[in-house]
Amino acid sequence: QVQLVESGGGLVQAGGSLRLSCAASGRTFSNYAMGWFRQAPGKEREFVAAISWYGLSTNYADSVKGRFTISRDNAKNTVYLQMNGLKPDDTAVYYCAAPGSSRTTAQAMGVRPVAYWGQGTAVTVSS
Repeated sequence: QVQLVESGGGLVQAGGSLRLSCAASGRTFSNYAMGWFRQAPGKEREFVAAISWYGLSTNYADSVKGRFTISRDNAKNTVYLQMNGLKPDDTAVYYCAAPGSSRTTAQAMGVRPVAYWGQGTAVTVSS
């Protein structure tokens, strides 16, 4: 059974930084792309970033390009989201996501249904 556990959320001032972590278990982590999504209050969940199984390919939403960086450590079964230059509009619950298929690419994670979700970690950016 795949489990995803996020950590690292919190309260930060605008312009600040946070690093989210997602620890995965239950299958061979390095075989799968991984991603991050977020859901702001009153809005639908949206794609943020994804990374290929080996980390050579990444995909970002336009709203976070140049500010957020996704990375992974396959030895630790962990994917990270480094968030710099945070804005109040980045306030949301951030979810780690994993596909059901090892053939799902980082580009596809933004458009295909996600098979597994973490419980989410809240990020609040104050102005």
